[in-house]
Amino acid sequence: MSRAEVEKIARLVGADAGELGFLRGLPDEDVRAFREQVSGVLNDGAPEMLDRIAAATRLVPAGVAAAISQKALGPRLAAGVAGRLDSDRAAAIIEKLPVPFTAEACGHLDPRKIAGIVDRLDEGLVVRIAVTLAENRDHLTMGRFVGHMRDQVLRRILDQVDDAAVLRAGFYVDLPERLPRILELMGDDRLAAVVRSASAEGLWEEALGVAAMVGGDQRLRIAELTARLDGAELDSLVRVTHEAGLWESLLPLVALLGEEDRLAVARLDSLRDPEVLAGVVRAVVATALWGEFLPLVGVLPEEARKVVADAAGLGDAELEGLVREVDKQDLWELVLPLVELMDEAGKERIFALPAFRDQQE
Repeated sequence: MSRAEVEKIARLVGADAGELGFLRGLPDEDVRAFREQVSGVLNDGAPEMLDRIAAATRLVPAGVAAAISQKALGPRLAAGVAGRLDSDRAAAIIEKLPVPFTAEACGHLDPRKIAGIVDRLDEGLVVRIAVTLAENRDHLTMGRFVGHMRDQVLRRILDQVDDAAVLRAGFYVDLPERLPRILELMGDDRLAAVVRSASAEGLWEEALGVAAMVGGDQRLRIAELTARLDGAELDSLVRVTHEAGLWESLLPLVALLGEEDRLAVARLDSLRDPEVLAGVVRAVVATALWGEFLPLVGVLPEEARKVVADAAGLGDAELEGLVREVDKQDLWELVLPLVELMDEAGKERIFALPAFRDQQE
């Protein structure tokens, strides 16, 4: 999710997201708070000229103000002026503007004004603006607005935009607390189609980001619908997860699955690749996700379990941490069968660890 926040900041300041890569290593909540601070400074520090223009627009009919916005201001300045108006007046002017102009201006609107303005616009106009944003592939701006829309508007938008656009907009949503409700509005068939688009369009990172923002039944729905994709599609998910280092996002989803779905995952060709399995083990050790990983290990083919059992060449310090975490989470019932698969040297390393001896005592 830090990627989404960095891209939002880059849009705000007119920079390339690659120039802000140093932010990717920070906690997501810190990057989000920073983005909100940047937005506030930019909008609160708007030039006095915008206040004068906003004051002038209050003296003329909304249609005249809309014409001035198009001819003299352009989308960026028009959005700045809208942010200085009360919501009723801003909505009245927006309803007189062409939809393509408004769609472009939406990307520059003060986010603190979005809820009040959207609530006052005609529903049909909101739908047309959203569809135009999707056609323009401006999914970041869609994500800014989608959390502020009423259910009936969301239903109409969902009917008119493609699956990949829904997923991309969800990835950029500014109000993640609204995502569960949006998913509720999507039946299983539509949500399954959105999940399939992650494979078809190369959007697995976005799909994992969306899944990370929801919990409970909605996360389980995503996990189950994903597990029921065909093998090639699931293999593509595993490869992306391996290459991007996203096991911390995927393993909690696998842990939610029932036995049948977990078996489908365990049969994947990609999980027979020693390099992939070694990467999983390293990620699990680094993130202490043994509780999420070991149930999957239990249904892997024996040759794959053997790779895990060999601990992917982990050093003594890493193995020590592994054993302590397993003891902490009481996962010995799942771990001891793996110890049995180790060669004699591996068993001796495990048995010699202080943490293992402490457990035995």
